[in-house]
Formats: sequence, C-alpha cells, structure tokens
Amino acid sequence: MTAIPSVGLGAPAPYGLKPAATEPPTGADAPSHDSTPPARRGAPREQRAFAAYLTGESASRVGTSVQGVALPVLAVLHLHATPEQVATLYVLGQIPACLLALPAGAVVDRHRLQPVMIATDLAAACLVAVIPVAAAVGMLSIPVLYTVAVLLGSVTVLHQAAAGAIVPQLFAPALLHRATARLEGANGVAVTVGTYLGTAVVAVFGAARVFILDTVSYLVSAWCASRIEIGAAPPPLPAQTSLVREVAQGLLYVGRDPLLRSLALCLGGTGAGAGMIAAFSAWYLLTVIGTDSTGLGVIMGLSGAGWLAGALAAPRIVGRWGPGTVLIVCVALYALTEVPLLTAGPGPLWLAVLATAGALQLGAAACASATVRTIRQQVCPPHLQARAQQTATWLVAGSRPLAALAAGVLATAAGVWAALLAGTLLLTTTALALWASPVRKLTSMPTAASTSVPAPAAAEGSR
Repeated sequence: MTAIPSVGLGAPAPYGLKPAATEPPTGADAPSHDSTPPARRGAPREQRAFAAYLTGESASRVGTSVQGVALPVLAVLHLHATPEQVATLYVLGQIPACLLALPAGAVVDRHRLQPVMIATDLAAACLVAVIPVAAAVGMLSIPVLYTVAVLLGSVTVLHQAAAGAIVPQLFAPALLHRATARLEGANGVAVTVGTYLGTAVVAVFGAARVFILDTVSYLVSAWCASRIEIGAAPPPLPAQTSLVREVAQGLLYVGRDPLLRSLALCLGGTGAGAGMIAAFSAWYLLTVIGTDSTGLGVIMGLSGAGWLAGALAAPRIVGRWGPGTVLIVCVALYALTEVPLLTAGPGPLWLAVLATAGALQLGAAACASATVRTIRQQVCPPHLQARAQQTATWLVAGSRPLAALAAGVLATAAGVWAALLAGTLLLTTTALALWASPVRKLTSMPTAASTSVPAPAAAEGSR
C-alpha cells in the first residue's frame, strides 16, 4: 500500500524507476530450454547455480528498495515535483512493461538466457549511475528522471523474462513450488533490508547519492549471473512462427479458459486500482500527512516484512482453506488495507497504523501471487506456460500506466485524495468480481488438466 506502489498481486515494488516483476515468472511459469530430465537435477553444481541466482536477484531487489526510499524524496523534496510530474514519472516507468511484456517471452526464447541477464544488468547499472552523476554536476532535473525511467524500464522487462526462464533449469518440477516460496521470501527480506538501508543512507548522504548503491546492486547481480553454472548451455530456440502469432496464441488460450481468464482479469483490476494509488501515495505521505523520509522507510520496511511472511505461509494456508477462498480473502484484504491511507493524519500513531496496514497488504499480495502462479502451472500445457505468464504480466503492466494517467486527471479535477479513493474502490470491485467468478468454487489445486491442448508440431520438435 501507501509508499509501495502495488503491482497487482505481484512482487513488492518500491516507488522507483525500476519496476519489479508483476508476477516474477518463476517455477513452471517460465519456459525451459533444458532437455535434461528435471528429476536428475539437484547436484551440488545446480545448488550453487541457484545460490548464485538467488544472491544476484536479491542484491538487485535490495538496490530497488534503496532507490524506492530515495526517489520520492529526491523528486518531491529536492526537485519540488508537482503531483502531475510524480504521476508522469510513475507512468513512464511502467510504459516499457506495457509495450514489451507480451513479446519479451518469445524474444528471450530465441536467445541464451545467461548473456541476456548479464547484459541487461550492466545496462541498468549505467542508466542508474546517470542520476548521481547528473546531481554532482548540477544537471539533475525531472526530465532526466523521465528519461532514465523509460530506458531502465525497457532493460528491466528483458531481464525479468530471462531471469524467470532460467529457474526451471535449476530445479525438478516437484521442488519448483518450494523454490518459488524461497524466491518470494528472499524478495521480502531484500525489500526490508534495502528499505532501511536506503532510509539511513538518505539521512546521512542525501537522496541523490543513494543511487550509487543501486548501481552497485546491478553490478553484483551481473557478476552473480555470470556465476550461474547450468552445464552445457542449451541452444536457443529457432523462430517457428511469427512473433505476432506466438503472442496471439497465448492471448487466445488465456481468454478461452474460464479459470485463467478470471485470474487474469483479477490481476488487471488490481493492477489498475493499485496503479491509481501508487501514482500519488508517496507524494501524499510526504506532503499531506507530513511523513518524513524516515517514516516513509519504516512503512516500506514493514511492508516488505509482510511480503516475507505471506510468501512463506502461502502453501500452508492454501492447503488448509483451499485456493479459491484464499484468493478471494487476500484480494479483499488487499483492498481494505488501503483505507488507513485515506483517513490518516500526522503523528507516530498513524505511522504505526500505516506500517501495519502495509505489512498486511503485501502479506496478502504474496500469498495470492504464489497461489495464482501455482494454479497456472497446473492448468497450462508446457508449450503455453511462458505466454500465459506474459499475458498476465501484460494485463497488469498495461493497466498501471493507464490507471495512473486517469488518477492524474482525477487529481487535477478533484484532488489527490479523490484519486486515492477511486483506486481503493476499484480494488474493492475487483474483489467482488473474483468472488462471482469460477475461482470461488476452487477448493483444491487443479491437476494438470489442460494438457489436451496440443503443442504446435514444429514447436514440439524444437522444445
């Protein structure tokens, strides 16, 4: 909530230029080039490879969270950004995901994954370094932040697609759910550590210098990606059909399946509602409620801790109550925890309320995110896993910038509070729609049911 612009029911996304994965495509959601039987994996080499992967992605997440504290302080308090400029900065950071989410999976399928991860990390490091350099020479401005947001968002989309696609090469299918929980939990820890680290560095060194840490985090991530050993690298997949046709196949499959369609629409609705709130939450906290950078860091840090708790508890909660009930309750809680922001005032008591609400919200988001991914893993046939994932990602990524633009128009006409209220109402409507969908009847995880959808013959031969 609040200072962490929520991204549908996906990973915690601190307010910043670097968009986090809407739903990090881990586990069976990601495509695999590896022809080695997964059950034979698990040797020390593979364990080391996953450790390198987890360390690199966690380092990058720490940098994102450090940036999440610094950016609103830099934009609002130092560059005196208006609400319209804050909303524009958020929109520009999301547009690349909106445009590139659908083709990213197909593009990554045609290239080796490790070089893509390394190259995108190095490019991102160079882009983030522009901010402290520009500040040092007195050239930092809102347009500079706009430019970095667009370019950084573009390389991040490609990195996330490659990072998700490499996970199935490291684990047997029976271990993917546990691996997903570990990745989600690591995200929560990284967000908490990065947020508090960012809060301290902003207080001591200033907001602009904090981006040096973000640059270092990308470099660490690139080094860790170079240490991922997966044996003989599988050859990239040749293009079997046009990129447009491959994207269309994924869209049609999700649209025709009642369960996947309901889940995708839920993600789109939460992405839109959260996008309206995310555009102004940090500005509202810093200016209207009067929260300083330390208070902002406290809220974001506890929210990250909530994500960790929700991710680790998800398998147990779903096993007890069933995925349908858990999803509906989590989406409803996600909406209700925005209410404190609408009623908050200054003072330590409200700070504690907002931090608690943020922890509850991201706990619900983590639990729902892991559940949605697991359902999709069970329902989708192997040759459509990546495109089904990217379809969901695109719905969330596409809804956020449009919702943020709508929030900017509403804020101009009726005030920022009205835009926050509209986002909360949209989240509530999404929860009601999910209750009326086939998801409500889902009492257990579905079995591999949709494997009757045949893979294209040409693709079968290459995959």
